[in-house]
Order: sequence, then C-alpha cells, then structure tokens
Amino acid sequence: MAGAAVETRSIDMVPKGERHGRPWGQFTLWFGANAQITAIVDGALAVVFGADAFWAIVGLLVGNVLGGIVMALHSAQGPRLGLPQMISSRAQFGVYGAVIPLVLVILMYIGFASTGTVLSGQAINLVLGTNVPAVGIVIFGAATAVLAILGYKYIHAMGRVATVLGLAGFLYLTVVTFTRYDISQAIFIKPFELPTFLIAVSLAAGWQLTFGPYVADYSRYLPQDTPEKRTFWYTFAGSVGGAQWAMTLGALAGGLSAAGLGGDFIKNQVGYMGDLAGGGMLALAVYLMIVTGKLTVNCLNAYGAFMCSVTISTAFTRRAGVRPIVRALFVIAVIAVSVLIALLATKDFLNVFKNFVLLLLMVFTPWSVINLVDYYKVSRDRLDIPALYSPEGRYGKWNLVALVSYAVGVVVQIPFLAQAMYTGPITKLLGGADISWIVGIAVTAAVYYPWATATNRAPAETIYPPEAESETGAGAVEVRASA
Repeated sequence: MAGAAVETRSIDMVPKGERHGRPWGQFTLWFGANAQITAIVDGALAVVFGADAFWAIVGLLVGNVLGGIVMALHSAQGPRLGLPQMISSRAQFGVYGAVIPLVLVILMYIGFASTGTVLSGQAINLVLGTNVPAVGIVIFGAATAVLAILGYKYIHAMGRVATVLGLAGFLYLTVVTFTRYDISQAIFIKPFELPTFLIAVSLAAGWQLTFGPYVADYSRYLPQDTPEKRTFWYTFAGSVGGAQWAMTLGALAGGLSAAGLGGDFIKNQVGYMGDLAGGGMLALAVYLMIVTGKLTVNCLNAYGAFMCSVTISTAFTRRAGVRPIVRALFVIAVIAVSVLIALLATKDFLNVFKNFVLLLLMVFTPWSVINLVDYYKVSRDRLDIPALYSPEGRYGKWNLVALVSYAVGVVVQIPFLAQAMYTGPITKLLGGADISWIVGIAVTAAVYYPWATATNRAPAETIYPPEAESETGAGAVEVRASA
C-alpha cells in the first residue's frame, strides 16, 4: 500500500510492513479537521441559544476537553490494533450486533457531510461569483469523492495543508476581531445561567465525541510500538486546539452580531467571515481556508462511512475487505446522498444543526463508554483479531452484554433531554439544563463494566492473523477471514 496511488486496505488489519508515519501527523490531521467553518458555527450556536459569549467560551472549553479525552483514547487504540475503529466494536457487540451502532454512525457521517457541503458550497460560489447553490455543492462533493477514494495518506496530506492555512487564517481573523471591534460589548452581557452553559458544554462535547467512531482509522497505520501516550496527546492537542479556537471565534461572532456589530453571522456564516477578513483577496483567502478545512473533515466523513458500510456488509459475507473498485462505489454513493441532502437543505440551518449534534451525543456516548471500558479495563487491549471476522468465532453473532448496556445507556437519557421536539421531565425540573450525556456515561459504565468483567471473552494475549507480521501483508483483501 505504501507505494500505491490508491489505498488498498479497508477493514483488514494493517500488517507490520505497511506501518509508517509519526504521531505528529495526528496533530496536523485533527487540527485541520477542527479549525473550520462548521466548528465556528457550533461555537456561535452556544450564543444563539442563550449563553453569554464569555460563558459560552468557557463552556465550550470544558466540553472540548472532556470530549477530547474520550476521542483521543479511541485514537490511541489505532497503532496497537492496526484496525479501523468500528471493526473492533465486534469484540464488544458481536459480529452482527455491531451493525446497530454502525448504522447510526453512517447516518452521522452523512449528516455532517451534508452540513459541511452546504457551507463549503457557499464558499466556492463566493469565489466563483455565482448565485447558483448547486454549483459549489457539486464541485465540493466531487473533490471530496476523489480524495476519499485515494485514501489514508492523501487525507493526511490534506490535513497538513488545512492546518497551515487554518493557522494563518485563524490567526488573522482573531487579530482582526480583537482590533476592529470592542469585544467588551459582546461579553458579560448576560449573567451566568446553568442551562445555557450546559448547552455550550454539550455542543463541544458532542462535537468531539462524534469523531470517536472513526478516529482510530487515521492512527492505525502508525508503527505498532508507537507509545499510546504520544498518539493520545497529539490527537487531543490537535482536535481540542483546533475546535476551541474555531468555536471561540464563533462565540465572539455570535456575541458581536447580537450587539449589532460586524454584520449578521446568523444569516450568512460564510459571507460574514469574508467580510471580517476585509473583502477582496483577503476574503478569497478565507474562503479557500474554509474549503480546505471542510474538505479535510468531509473526506473523513466519506471515508468513515465507507469503512462502516464495509464493516456491515462483511459481517454477512465474512470477508476481511473489499476491492478498490467496490471501495470507490461506496464512497461515491455516500457523497451522492450527502450532496442531495445539501441541495435540499432547510433554511433553518442553525437550529437543525444544533439538535443534530445533541442527538448524536445521546446515541454515541454509550457506544464510546462500552468501547473504552472494554479496551482499557476489561479486555485490556487483548483481542482475537481473526475472530472479529467470523460470526462463529470467539465474539459470536450477538453480545447481549453490550447490546443491553447500550440500550439502557440510550433510554436512560430520555428524561434528561432538551430537544426541539421533546424536553424531558427532569430537564424541566432542572430549568432546561441538558445533562443527558453525563447520565448516559455514568449509567452505561455502571451496567456494562461489572457485567462484561464477569463474562469476559478476551484471550490471554492478542491473537493476530498470520499475515500481520509479514512485510507485504499477504496482499489480498478479498481473502475470506478464518473462523
């Protein structure tokens, strides 16, 4: 794979001879994926939905740190296992049981890809000077498809480009924000309110946690002896640093807009950033930064959806991977759906996006808890990797321990939800504060850990497939997995 133009690996384990790279690459990838326009919108949402800009920034920081810890713990699994993130879920849920969270993950990828395509399409249209929304959306969709099909190393390369442009662009926009406007008119306008503060925390935590299902996909090519701590800290620093910077700009933009300064960010997020840059060539540079940042994360979404789709299909075909042409078709299908949704997107973008992120937090928190508790506390990173590809293997078709724990973790959050269509009774008693995801973490861990410990299926030592130690990795991703 190292010399191939198109990545050939999919859900099969990356063998020793194909491992390469350094943990530093995790920083550039995840900084580039987070320092982008949708994260700015996410930060502005905290202000739009009631928080003072200052307390929104503090809440966003808390959420990014908490969610970033979980996200980076997933990343640290990649070098050790050499596997995409969601294939390892079969060790907890069973080969067929893992399909349940996988379907939800695919819906998440398509949702984020669609929202990113809307914003990037706007930026491309501003560069081209056209008012036809479909033009920018289709161009961006095509670029995403090409890069996602090429695969892992090209996505990392785009992450490095996005990081350089993001650092330059965000530094410039930050300086402009603090020198052009009186920031004191945007902060400390409202008193501290716990419900709106917790919305800010939840928005940022949800943002970070949604990377969990695919973050190890981009660390699995690192050498197996890469220290877990280095993978963790580079991933954490890139993801949290990029997201917090972008969200802080978003919160300030929301506060300035509410104060009648700097234009209306709520109605025109992309155009606002171009105007903030000063128009002309500076605005074009900012639009380029927006497109490259979104292209990085959109490729992650398309690539991740491909991985999950293959993980679902191979549970029934019992294959350890797919051919490159099948991979391309999967990616194109995902991009086509996301482009179609973007073309039909509602004008109530911010409200829909906020509820989308909070709903994802509800369904992915229990999955993260189960995966991390199992990896770090129950199996202690010992997996029977060949058994992940066989329903008759060690992990079986269904694992009721994880499935029941997951269901309990989701259902227990319902009384604590604060959604547009539903507000839980306990949330009302708390004055509107949404603590559902915190409850989900605590209850899922309390149910799963003792039960999984008592029924532990982990081997005494990790069992690797025969090709894992080879220099070529047997080279056949179509070979059926052993039982």
